[in-house]
Amino acid sequence: MSSSAGRPELRQLVYFVTVADHLSFTTAARELHLAQQSLSQQIAALERTVGARLLDRDTRGTRLTEPGRLFLAEARAVLDAADRAVAVARRAAAGEVGRLRLGFLASVANYMLPIVVRTCRERLPGVEVTTADVAIEPLVAGLRDGSFDLAFTRPPLVPDLAVRALAREPVCAVLPAGHRLAGRAEVALADLAADPWVLTPRASWPPWHEQYDRDFAAAGFAPSVVQRAGTVPNLLGLVAAGVGVTRLAASARTLRDTGVVFVPIAGAEALTVAAWHRLSPAAERLVGLLADLAGTTDFTTAG
Repeated sequence: MSSSAGRPELRQLVYFVTVADHLSFTTAARELHLAQQSLSQQIAALERTVGARLLDRDTRGTRLTEPGRLFLAEARAVLDAADRAVAVARRAAAGEVGRLRLGFLASVANYMLPIVVRTCRERLPGVEVTTADVAIEPLVAGLRDGSFDLAFTRPPLVPDLAVRALAREPVCAVLPAGHRLAGRAEVALADLAADPWVLTPRASWPPWHEQYDRDFAAAGFAPSVVQRAGTVPNLLGLVAAGVGVTRLAASARTLRDTGVVFVPIAGAEALTVAAWHRLSPAAERLVGLLADLAGTTDFTTAG
Protein backbone atom coordinates (compact mmCIF):
# COMPACT_ATOMS: atom_id res chain seq x y z
CA MET A 1 0.00 0.00 0.00
CA SER A 2 1.53 3.29 -1.05
CA SER A 3 1.66 6.28 1.31
CA SER A 4 -0.27 9.48 0.52
CA ALA A 5 1.16 12.87 1.38
CA GLY A 6 -0.11 14.72 4.44
CA ARG A 7 -1.15 13.87 7.96
CA PRO A 8 -4.21 12.09 9.28
CA GLU A 9 -7.08 14.31 10.27
CA LEU A 10 -7.97 14.36 13.93
CA ARG A 11 -11.48 13.12 13.17
CA GLN A 12 -10.01 10.14 11.31
CA LEU A 13 -8.07 9.21 14.44
CA VAL A 14 -11.31 9.42 16.43
CA TYR A 15 -13.01 7.14 13.89
CA PHE A 16 -10.16 4.64 13.95
CA VAL A 17 -9.96 4.48 17.75
CA THR A 18 -13.73 4.00 17.98
CA VAL A 19 -13.64 1.11 15.51
CA ALA A 20 -10.66 -0.39 17.32
CA ASP A 21 -12.44 -0.13 20.67
CA HIS A 22 -15.48 -2.04 19.40
CA LEU A 23 -13.86 -4.09 16.62
CA SER A 24 -17.09 -3.43 14.79
CA PHE A 25 -17.76 -0.92 12.02
CA THR A 26 -21.50 -1.23 12.67
CA THR A 27 -21.26 -0.37 16.38
CA ALA A 28 -18.67 2.37 15.78
CA ALA A 29 -20.78 3.99 13.04
CA ARG A 30 -23.78 4.03 15.35
CA GLU A 31 -21.77 5.60 18.19
CA LEU A 32 -20.26 8.19 15.85
CA HIS A 33 -23.62 8.96 14.19
CA LEU A 34 -22.13 8.18 10.77
CA ALA A 35 -23.28 6.04 7.90
CA GLN A 36 -21.30 2.82 7.92
CA GLN A 37 -20.18 3.41 4.33
CA SER A 38 -18.83 6.87 5.26
CA LEU A 39 -16.93 5.39 8.20
CA SER A 40 -15.40 2.72 5.96
CA GLN A 41 -14.34 5.39 3.47
CA GLN A 42 -12.69 7.47 6.18
CA ILE A 43 -10.77 4.47 7.54
CA ALA A 44 -9.62 3.62 4.03
CA ALA A 45 -8.46 7.23 3.54
CA LEU A 46 -6.58 7.04 6.84
CA GLU A 47 -4.84 3.84 5.76
CA ARG A 48 -3.79 5.47 2.49
CA THR A 49 -2.33 8.41 4.42
CA VAL A 50 -0.50 6.13 6.84
CA GLY A 51 0.66 3.77 4.11
CA ALA A 52 -0.35 0.60 5.97
CA ARG A 53 -3.42 -1.52 6.50
CA LEU A 54 -4.64 -0.93 10.04
CA LEU A 55 -7.71 -3.16 10.19
CA ASP A 56 -8.57 -6.51 8.65
CA ARG A 57 -12.26 -7.02 7.97
CA ASP A 58 -13.78 -10.29 6.80
CA THR A 59 -16.66 -12.62 7.55
CA ARG A 60 -15.13 -13.46 10.93
CA GLY A 61 -15.22 -9.78 12.00
CA THR A 62 -12.82 -6.88 12.36
CA ARG A 63 -9.28 -7.26 13.72
CA LEU A 64 -6.32 -4.93 14.24
CA THR A 65 -3.27 -5.64 12.14
CA GLU A 66 0.14 -5.41 13.77
CA PRO A 67 0.67 -1.87 12.33
CA GLY A 68 -2.87 -1.05 13.48
CA ARG A 69 -2.13 -2.24 17.03
CA LEU A 70 0.94 -0.03 17.25
CA PHE A 71 -0.84 2.89 15.55
CA LEU A 72 -3.72 2.63 18.05
CA ALA A 73 -1.47 3.49 21.02
CA GLU A 74 -0.08 6.52 19.19
CA ALA A 75 -3.51 7.63 18.02
CA ARG A 76 -4.81 7.51 21.60
CA ALA A 77 -1.83 9.62 22.72
CA VAL A 78 -2.55 12.20 20.01
CA LEU A 79 -6.21 12.43 21.01
CA ASP A 80 -5.28 12.72 24.69
CA ALA A 81 -2.85 15.53 23.83
CA ALA A 82 -5.55 17.28 21.80
CA ASP A 83 -7.92 17.03 24.77
CA ARG A 84 -5.26 18.51 27.04
CA ALA A 85 -4.61 21.33 24.60
CA VAL A 86 -8.31 22.19 24.49
CA ALA A 87 -8.52 22.07 28.29
CA VAL A 88 -5.50 24.37 28.67
CA ALA A 89 -6.93 26.85 26.17
CA ARG A 90 -10.27 26.87 27.94
CA ARG A 91 -8.63 27.34 31.33
CA ALA A 92 -6.47 30.15 29.92
CA ALA A 93 -9.57 31.84 28.49
CA ALA A 94 -11.17 31.55 31.92
CA GLY A 95 -8.08 33.10 33.57
CA GLU A 96 -7.22 29.91 35.46
CA VAL A 97 -3.78 29.36 33.91
CA GLY A 98 -1.16 31.58 32.36
CA ARG A 99 1.26 34.22 33.57
CA LEU A 100 0.78 37.50 35.38
CA ARG A 101 3.46 40.19 35.58
CA LEU A 102 2.41 42.50 38.39
CA GLY A 103 3.76 45.96 39.12
CA PHE A 104 3.38 47.65 42.49
CA LEU A 105 3.89 51.30 43.24
CA ALA A 106 6.63 51.21 45.86
CA SER A 107 4.52 53.07 48.43
CA VAL A 108 1.63 50.57 48.22
CA ALA A 109 3.69 47.38 47.84
CA ASN A 110 4.09 46.97 51.61
CA TYR A 111 0.38 46.21 52.07
CA MET A 112 -0.85 45.29 48.57
CA LEU A 113 1.79 42.80 47.47
CA PRO A 114 1.18 40.18 50.20
CA ILE A 115 -2.59 40.08 49.77
CA VAL A 116 -2.41 40.06 45.95
CA VAL A 117 0.14 37.24 45.82
CA ARG A 118 -1.74 35.27 48.49
CA THR A 119 -4.96 35.59 46.47
CA CYS A 120 -3.17 34.32 43.36
CA ARG A 121 -1.66 31.35 45.19
CA GLU A 122 -4.95 30.35 46.83
CA ARG A 123 -7.44 31.11 44.06
CA LEU A 124 -5.37 30.96 40.85
CA PRO A 125 -2.80 28.21 41.51
CA GLY A 126 -2.32 27.60 37.78
CA VAL A 127 -1.16 31.19 37.16
CA GLU A 128 2.56 31.99 37.34
CA VAL A 129 3.11 35.33 39.07
CA THR A 130 6.08 37.68 38.99
CA THR A 131 6.18 40.97 40.93
CA ALA A 132 8.16 44.20 40.91
CA ASP A 133 7.86 47.36 42.99
CA VAL A 134 8.66 50.46 40.99
CA ALA A 135 8.19 54.21 40.84
CA ILE A 136 5.09 55.60 39.15
CA GLU A 137 6.65 56.58 35.79
CA PRO A 138 8.16 53.15 34.98
CA LEU A 139 5.01 51.50 36.31
CA VAL A 140 2.84 53.38 33.80
CA ALA A 141 5.37 52.78 31.02
CA GLY A 142 5.36 49.07 31.87
CA LEU A 143 1.59 48.87 31.58
CA ARG A 144 1.67 50.63 28.23
CA ASP A 145 4.42 48.52 26.68
CA GLY A 146 3.16 45.22 28.08
CA SER A 147 5.93 44.65 30.64
CA PHE A 148 3.21 44.54 33.30
CA ASP A 149 -0.19 42.90 32.88
CA LEU A 150 -1.60 44.64 35.93
CA ALA A 151 -0.38 47.21 38.43
CA PHE A 152 -1.41 48.47 41.84
CA THR A 153 -0.95 52.17 42.29
CA ARG A 154 -2.60 55.51 43.03
CA PRO A 155 -4.54 57.82 40.72
CA PRO A 156 -4.63 60.08 38.87
CA LEU A 157 -2.95 58.22 36.02
CA VAL A 158 -3.39 58.77 32.28
CA PRO A 159 -6.46 58.46 30.03
CA ASP A 160 -5.43 55.26 28.22
CA LEU A 161 -5.20 53.23 31.43
CA ALA A 162 -8.29 51.71 33.04
CA VAL A 163 -8.53 51.49 36.82
CA ARG A 164 -10.63 49.85 39.50
CA ALA A 165 -10.59 51.13 43.07
CA LEU A 166 -9.65 48.54 45.67
CA ALA A 167 -8.93 50.53 48.85
CA ARG A 168 -9.63 53.94 50.36
CA GLU A 169 -7.81 55.53 53.27
CA PRO A 170 -7.35 58.95 54.85
CA VAL A 171 -4.70 61.36 53.63
CA CYS A 172 -2.71 62.65 56.58
CA ALA A 173 -0.57 65.62 57.35
CA VAL A 174 2.82 64.20 58.35
CA LEU A 175 4.30 66.44 61.01
CA PRO A 176 7.53 66.41 63.01
CA ALA A 177 7.06 65.13 66.55
CA GLY A 178 6.40 68.18 68.72
CA HIS A 179 4.74 70.16 65.92
CA ARG A 180 2.08 72.58 67.17
CA LEU A 181 -0.69 70.53 65.51
CA ALA A 182 0.62 67.09 66.41
CA GLY A 183 -1.99 66.59 69.13
CA ARG A 184 -4.97 67.31 66.89
CA ALA A 185 -7.44 64.57 65.93
CA GLU A 186 -7.79 66.22 62.52
CA VAL A 187 -6.45 69.24 60.66
CA ALA A 188 -7.52 71.29 57.67
CA LEU A 189 -5.02 71.63 54.86
CA ALA A 190 -5.23 75.40 55.32
CA ASP A 191 -3.87 74.96 58.88
CA LEU A 192 -0.49 74.18 57.29
CA ALA A 193 -0.31 77.20 54.98
CA ALA A 194 2.53 78.80 56.95
CA ASP A 195 4.66 75.66 57.28
CA PRO A 196 7.61 74.72 55.07
CA TRP A 197 6.82 71.67 52.91
CA VAL A 198 8.75 68.69 51.59
CA LEU A 199 7.26 67.03 48.49
CA THR A 200 8.24 64.70 45.67
CA PRO A 201 9.75 66.28 42.52
CA ARG A 202 7.11 67.70 40.19
CA ALA A 203 8.62 65.76 37.30
CA SER A 204 8.19 62.45 39.15
CA TRP A 205 4.54 62.28 38.07
CA PRO A 206 2.87 65.48 36.82
CA PRO A 207 -0.74 64.22 37.18
CA TRP A 208 -0.25 63.85 40.93
CA HIS A 209 1.24 67.31 41.29
CA GLU A 210 -1.51 68.86 39.22
CA GLN A 211 -3.97 67.36 41.69
CA TYR A 212 -1.89 68.67 44.62
CA ASP A 213 -1.96 72.14 43.06
CA ARG A 214 -5.75 72.01 42.88
CA ASP A 215 -5.97 70.86 46.50
CA PHE A 216 -3.64 73.59 47.76
CA ALA A 217 -5.46 76.24 45.70
CA ALA A 218 -8.79 75.12 47.16
CA ALA A 219 -7.24 75.53 50.64
CA GLY A 220 -6.21 79.07 49.75
CA PHE A 221 -2.42 78.86 49.53
CA ALA A 222 0.57 77.69 47.54
CA PRO A 223 2.99 75.68 49.70
CA SER A 224 6.51 76.85 50.39
CA VAL A 225 8.46 73.79 49.22
CA VAL A 226 11.89 73.81 50.82
CA GLN A 227 13.10 70.38 49.68
CA ARG A 228 12.03 67.55 47.43
CA ALA A 229 12.62 63.80 47.79
CA GLY A 230 11.85 60.98 45.40
CA THR A 231 10.59 58.32 47.81
CA VAL A 232 8.20 58.10 50.73
CA PRO A 233 10.90 56.92 53.20
CA ASN A 234 13.00 59.95 52.24
CA LEU A 235 10.05 62.30 52.75
CA LEU A 236 9.43 60.77 56.16
CA GLY A 237 13.09 61.17 57.06
CA LEU A 238 13.02 64.86 56.13
CA VAL A 239 9.89 65.42 58.22
CA ALA A 240 11.48 63.60 61.17
CA ALA A 241 14.51 65.86 60.79
CA GLY A 242 12.28 68.92 61.09
CA VAL A 243 12.86 70.15 57.53
CA GLY A 244 9.15 70.54 56.82
CA VAL A 245 5.74 68.87 56.71
CA THR A 246 4.20 66.72 54.00
CA ARG A 247 1.00 64.85 53.14
CA LEU A 248 0.79 61.09 52.66
CA ALA A 249 -1.72 58.27 52.76
CA ALA A 250 -2.28 56.96 56.28
CA SER A 251 -0.75 53.56 55.41
CA ALA A 252 2.67 55.23 55.01
CA ARG A 253 2.91 55.33 58.80
CA THR A 254 4.06 51.67 58.65
CA LEU A 255 7.30 52.87 57.01
CA ARG A 256 8.40 55.00 59.99
CA ASP A 257 7.25 54.89 63.59
CA THR A 258 9.56 57.49 65.18
CA GLY A 259 10.02 61.23 64.77
CA VAL A 260 6.78 61.85 62.86
CA VAL A 261 3.07 62.18 63.62
CA PHE A 262 0.24 61.41 61.19
CA VAL A 263 -2.86 63.59 61.55
CA PRO A 264 -5.80 63.08 59.14
CA ILE A 265 -6.60 65.98 56.82
CA ALA A 266 -10.32 66.76 56.83
CA GLY A 267 -12.04 65.55 53.67
CA ALA A 268 -8.90 64.12 52.08
CA GLU A 269 -8.86 60.54 50.80
CA ALA A 270 -6.34 58.36 48.96
CA LEU A 271 -7.28 55.52 46.63
CA THR A 272 -5.36 52.37 45.77
CA VAL A 273 -6.37 51.05 42.36
CA ALA A 274 -5.69 48.15 40.04
CA ALA A 275 -4.64 49.59 36.68
CA TRP A 276 -4.22 48.03 33.26
CA HIS A 277 -3.83 48.81 29.58
CA ARG A 278 -5.06 45.54 28.07
CA LEU A 279 -6.78 43.11 30.42
CA SER A 280 -5.78 39.48 29.92
CA PRO A 281 -8.15 36.73 31.13
CA ALA A 282 -5.94 35.95 34.14
CA ALA A 283 -5.66 39.64 35.04
CA GLU A 284 -9.42 40.08 34.68
CA ARG A 285 -9.97 37.11 36.97
CA LEU A 286 -7.58 38.54 39.58
CA VAL A 287 -9.20 41.99 39.47
CA GLY A 288 -12.59 40.39 40.05
CA LEU A 289 -11.32 38.34 42.99
CA LEU A 290 -9.68 41.37 44.59
CA ALA A 291 -12.75 43.54 44.04
CA ASP A 292 -14.89 40.94 45.82
CA LEU A 293 -12.35 40.71 48.64
CA ALA A 294 -12.25 44.51 48.96
CA GLY A 295 -15.89 44.43 50.05
CA THR A 296 -14.93 42.72 53.30
CA THR A 297 -11.22 43.53 53.76
CA ASP A 298 -9.25 46.70 54.41
CA PHE A 299 -6.24 46.08 52.18
CA THR A 300 -4.23 48.84 53.82
CA THR A 301 -4.12 46.87 57.08
CA ALA A 302 -4.48 43.27 55.84
CA GLY A 303 -1.13 42.89 54.11
